[in-house]
Amino acid sequence: MSQEVVVSLKNVNKIFYSKNKEHHVLKGINFEVKQGEVVALIGPSGSGKSTCLRTINALETISSGNVEVCGINYRDSKQSLHMIRRNTGMIFQRFELFPHMSALENVALGPNLVLGKSKDESLQIASDLLKRVGLSAHSEKFPRGLSGGQQQRVAIARALAINPKVLLCDEPTSALDPELVDEVVDILVDIAKGGMTMIVVTHELYFAQKVSHRTMFLESGLIVEQGDTKEMFASPKTERLQTFLKRITHQS
Repeated sequence: MSQEVVVSLKNVNKIFYSKNKEHHVLKGINFEVKQGEVVALIGPSGSGKSTCLRTINALETISSGNVEVCGINYRDSKQSLHMIRRNTGMIFQRFELFPHMSALENVALGPNLVLGKSKDESLQIASDLLKRVGLSAHSEKFPRGLSGGQQQRVAIARALAINPKVLLCDEPTSALDPELVDEVVDILVDIAKGGMTMIVVTHELYFAQKVSHRTMFLESGLIVEQGDTKEMFASPKTERLQTFLKRITHQS
């Protein structure tokens, strides 16, 4: 595995303000993700996982600290922000597909607008990616005509269409019916095996174990424990992670 650092967060803090109150949702977050590495972020609701993920491509701005993607700091310039978003593909919990566009058109949009590809080139890229996620037969369907699992597979193809350096996945299975989860998990595992750098926020512990090399456990805006995924799940070091894993396992 290459040792090139793709994502770097240094002393990242995020504070939301509501009714004159401060909500410190990220507290001095530090980590690096190297090329080809898959990192899972787990933790209870409200722990800061999704906010942390969204700071990487500046969907959430940070209050202090430093975020770099491929050595680029988005605070440097608008061009830097564009380059970071060019290098990051994002998969959302709720799919976020354009309802007035077909699956093919949704996927082709990125290559056309972001990469500057011609319409024909963009449609070919989209067609190839829909084939990769098993949806060639549904390419002309609109989102309303697709199941939740199929919509998420279109969203995965769309994220890959700009040929990103890192894939950010924000609870990619949580909006799906249980019987549809595996079809999305299998695609993401296949992408990870292909060497894609990925950061995955998930509450599906079996998914984290199946896809990630390393796991970080967040609670109250802090990284409480991190390490090799297999070792962390087999032998958690902190009482808080032990309690979390027992609670999630019991709920399952």
